[in-house]
Amino acid sequence: MKDIILKAENISKQYRLGQVGTGTLSHDLNRWWHQIRGKEDPYLKIGDVNDRSTKGTSDYVWALQDINFEVERGEVLGIIGKNGAGKSTLLKILSKVTAPTTGSIKSRGRIASLLEVGTGFNGEMTGRENIYLNGAILGMTKKEIISKLDEIIAFSGCERYIDTPVKRYSSGMTVRLAFAVAAFLEPEILVIDEVLAVGDAEFQKKAIGKMQDISKGEGRTVLFVSHNMAAVKSLCTKGIVMEHGKIKLIESIENAVSYYLSGDSEVINQKIFSADCETKEFKLEKILINNTGKSSNEPLSENDQIELKTIITLKENQSTNYQITYHLYNEMGEALFSFSNGGETDKLKYGRNELTCIFPASFFQSGQYFLSFFFVKDKREAIFIEKDILAFTIVDGGRDFGVYMGREPGYIKPQFNWVLKNN
Repeated sequence: MKDIILKAENISKQYRLGQVGTGTLSHDLNRWWHQIRGKEDPYLKIGDVNDRSTKGTSDYVWALQDINFEVERGEVLGIIGKNGAGKSTLLKILSKVTAPTTGSIKSRGRIASLLEVGTGFNGEMTGRENIYLNGAILGMTKKEIISKLDEIIAFSGCERYIDTPVKRYSSGMTVRLAFAVAAFLEPEILVIDEVLAVGDAEFQKKAIGKMQDISKGEGRTVLFVSHNMAAVKSLCTKGIVMEHGKIKLIESIENAVSYYLSGDSEVINQKIFSADCETKEFKLEKILINNTGKSSNEPLSENDQIELKTIITLKENQSTNYQITYHLYNEMGEALFSFSNGGETDKLKYGRNELTCIFPASFFQSGQYFLSFFFVKDKREAIFIEKDILAFTIVDGGRDFGVYMGREPGYIKPQFNWVLKNN
């Protein structure tokens, strides 16, 4: 039987754009009139979807809409999505910083939240004094704080400055101290919103290790929001993908991250460009990738040779040397390698050019990849850059019987020459 520690039921949150409040006396009177008659708030029926990239027609916006999910005890739930998707609003509601417009949150146990760097810290007080203050705000008793004070200070790495006013701390030191207080609170549910982005690499590693101890060793629950997909995958067991204030997907963290990085759509192996990829020097017409002899609409198999075609028109008929460079990234956003044309046989010329780069069979591991495009002048100056210009997925092509049945580590499978000498 599932041990559910947190449950969100039909959570929605509506905001009015512009000034605080409804903004008009007529709206307030209308709400009051519906309320005394026992009817629903009339402004819950209106409002635009939470899409920050478009101009809406209503003064009301749904930051969250119809959010439903359950979290089991000891589970580490990753909440991912683009900026403005509603992640922080959801965590604020879960932490009871703000109330939902509709719906309810049911939880069992104490919730500690670390939503913003140094929330509740007083800059005039020392680090030690702020530990007592922040611990009290988060619900710790003075006895608990005293018993854990040395551990908190040691974990934060701010021992030398612990009796210095926090206003003299860097943002990284502040988040170290804030995280240390929340981590040693021993709540049943720990809510963390993108705070690790401020800390350095050493602290991020320590913080992730602490969260793993909290969830696995101590059986407590963690809700984690971050744009660092490597941290999300290493820490979380399940993922929620949010978009425009709604839940798009709830699945294993591997599937959730892959879905998010693919841009919530099927990966397309070709792209035709308009004027947004055009300058006075060139026009990028098309990029496509496919297995040799197959269409770009078919899945890319790791076992077959792969061709990357770039169709580009040079507008200038002069001696300037232009070339294209691609940077290849994996689904974690990690750079794998770069590659360019530039030899005499593949040199770009005035007019239309169709340039093909061939990857040998079994070069790629199965997985998702992203290409960034650079148009380079005289082999030293990138005069045009387009990040994540093409996304593609390599599928497992199957392996011969007797070969290791599974995905090998890494992202590429280079074929090396082996030399054997027998005596």
